Amino acid sequence: MTKPTIVYTITDEAPALATYSLLPIVQSYGAQAGVHFTTQDISLAARILAQFPERLTAKQKRNDALAELGELAKKPEANIIKLPNISASVPQLHTAIKELQKAGYDIPDYHSDPENEEQEKAKAAYSKVLGSAVNPVLREGNSDRRVAAAVKKYAQNNPHRLGQWSKDSKTKVVHMEKGDFYETEQSYVIPKDQNVRIEWLGSDGEIKVLKDNLALLKGEVLDASCMSKKALRSFLAKAIKEAKQADVLFSVHLKATMMKVSDPIMFGHAVEVYYADLFAKYSDLFAELDINVNNGIQAVYDKIESLPQAQQTEIKNVIAACYQNNPSLAMVDSDKGITNLHVPNNVIIDASMPAAIKTSGKMWNVEGDLQDTHAVIPDRSYAGIYQEIIAYCQENGAFDVTTMGNVSNVGLMAKKAEEYGSHDKTFEVEADGLIRIMSDNNEVLLQHEVAQGDIWRACQTKDVAIKDWVKLAVSRARNTGQPAIFWLDENRAHDRNLIEKVKAYLPEHDTDGLDIQIMNPKAAMRFTCERVSAGKDTISVTGNVLRDYLTDLFPILELGTSAKMLSIVPLLAGGGLFETGAGGSAPKHVQQFIEEGHLRWDSLGEFLALAVSLEAYAEKTNNKEAQVLADALHKANEEYLLSNKSPSRKVNELDNRGSHFYLAKYWAEALAKQEDSAKLQNTFKPVAAQLNQQEDIILQQLLDAQGKAVDLGGYFEPDNNKAAAAMRPSESLNAIINDLFKA
Repeated sequence: MTKPTIVYTITDEAPALATYSLLPIVQSYGAQAGVHFTTQDISLAARILAQFPERLTAKQKRNDALAELGELAKKPEANIIKLPNISASVPQLHTAIKELQKAGYDIPDYHSDPENEEQEKAKAAYSKVLGSAVNPVLREGNSDRRVAAAVKKYAQNNPHRLGQWSKDSKTKVVHMEKGDFYETEQSYVIPKDQNVRIEWLGSDGEIKVLKDNLALLKGEVLDASCMSKKALRSFLAKAIKEAKQADVLFSVHLKATMMKVSDPIMFGHAVEVYYADLFAKYSDLFAELDINVNNGIQAVYDKIESLPQAQQTEIKNVIAACYQNNPSLAMVDSDKGITNLHVPNNVIIDASMPAAIKTSGKMWNVEGDLQDTHAVIPDRSYAGIYQEIIAYCQENGAFDVTTMGNVSNVGLMAKKAEEYGSHDKTFEVEADGLIRIMSDNNEVLLQHEVAQGDIWRACQTKDVAIKDWVKLAVSRARNTGQPAIFWLDENRAHDRNLIEKVKAYLPEHDTDGLDIQIMNPKAAMRFTCERVSAGKDTISVTGNVLRDYLTDLFPILELGTSAKMLSIVPLLAGGGLFETGAGGSAPKHVQQFIEEGHLRWDSLGEFLALAVSLEAYAEKTNNKEAQVLADALHKANEEYLLSNKSPSRKVNELDNRGSHFYLAKYWAEALAKQEDSAKLQNTFKPVAAQLNQQEDIILQQLLDAQGKAVDLGGYFEPDNNKAAAAMRPSESLNAIINDLFKA
């Protein structure tokens, strides 16, 4: 890069729409301090199109922005603001492909079971955009997630509602007792740099290489584990029966978006076991229709549309009978009849479990009422933490938002650590036999007996990532004076190796006077909950999955949302990745915007990330004015919260665009008042005056744009002109911002 630049990512859905309005403000303010913002488009549509340059016209071609950002993340000058993006499930991918084809892009269909070389090639290309394809590429560092003081203060002064808990609550987490990843996990610390291979060995001696030349570094932790199909299905059948007897909802909580190989398969088994009578009766027909259960019961509804009406009715009657004979399902949308088992990407564990815990342990039933649930989390590796907090709330009642302590997180995720880097090493077993990992001199490092349909996976965790994680934990404990608790389970093979490494690396740092402990996750959850109730702050130091789970769980209980978290990734090479909150990309917000012109997305996550990004930029480039910009933005963020200018959920009230106006106003006022830079003070005094003078006109123009349907010209790839016009409807505000940019 020729000059220092902050990269602002273009992503998907609500945050992408918000960017049309916010980015021009950010760029024009930044320009006054010599801060240059550029963009990289890592939306699902752009990532799809980047896979097929040979099929597109020169005008249609997209650069591989994700690969470019991945390279940048390995350089010390990296400063990337990363907004939430879609982690595409297969149904979402199909929809996006259809939209792009309709818009004139000559891209191929996606086939789960390719029948020829061309389809095979297309599937391989699409596999690069499925699931969590973005974060592992950019996260070249470990995670530091915490809440800004102003945000915490605001939440305590304006508490959101937490549902009350009853000691009679029947809600609980249900998990397997045998045959899961937890039981079968094996772990090995690599003694020297080497390439290994993963292979399947049949009973007749046949060998099939599943992955070759897997490069491992000295000190790296390598794991392998296996989920038994037979044990999983028998567990699901038992869980369905238990939920029926207890008269509670049956709900399945997985992460089919991130765990794009293993979890859709487990989801498919849940669908097949719950609707067992349906699949038994129509197995031949469903095979003919090429129904993939991993895509949920919606796949059945979609595929039977081609059948005669009478046959469709007959099938729907069998589905209705399944609902009569089985426990009620937790609902995603009671009005529309969309259940937990409709599609794999609707119920995602890191969001669905906190939502249930926030609502007295209940989920919505088909009548639109709240009801206790049995939350099915098949694998035991992390299920216990949710059961522990549920038990704690059943014993002690709900937390008090006005007094509860804060839980920040230091998460191990650099270099695709642990399960979230396992996709390219996860396999659905095709036939009985052994799967083993062989060293470069043909020694068996790890092996499992497997049966057809089992899910086998391997995970890697690099030593450099673990070392940096321990360093970051000590640094946060030192900076805050809070206890730092490593959540590691001595009964798990992988965690035992991590415990050894943590014990080896802690003495390399000054830990004098610090409270640093290692606890198994259940004990750590209990310890943390007790501190939270007492109003004390605690640092959770966790692996990659618990990082994901806890940075949704505690912020949702504390703040009402995880989108208001500061999410900083100090990159190993010295740069910074600044993530705007820990939430998703909010498709329901887009739906409301399209229907009635009101976008309720709150850009606070972007505001907070922007402030710390500017601080990092100022420090790196020694740009004093960038620091002034950052200081003023911190003040503006505080004012934004204190003045309660977050978007309303209701149409014809303040929305995302109005909240951006207030940020621009408060930021300009703070810059006009500061005395560290006369240049910025002189520039922003008239801007602040104009924004104040024209406030009523601007707000009216923004309100006038609401209350009617909006045509964006595309969902996954909106028409830029239409989206910009929809998101910047105030001519008065645009004139002020555009004039400033030209200045």
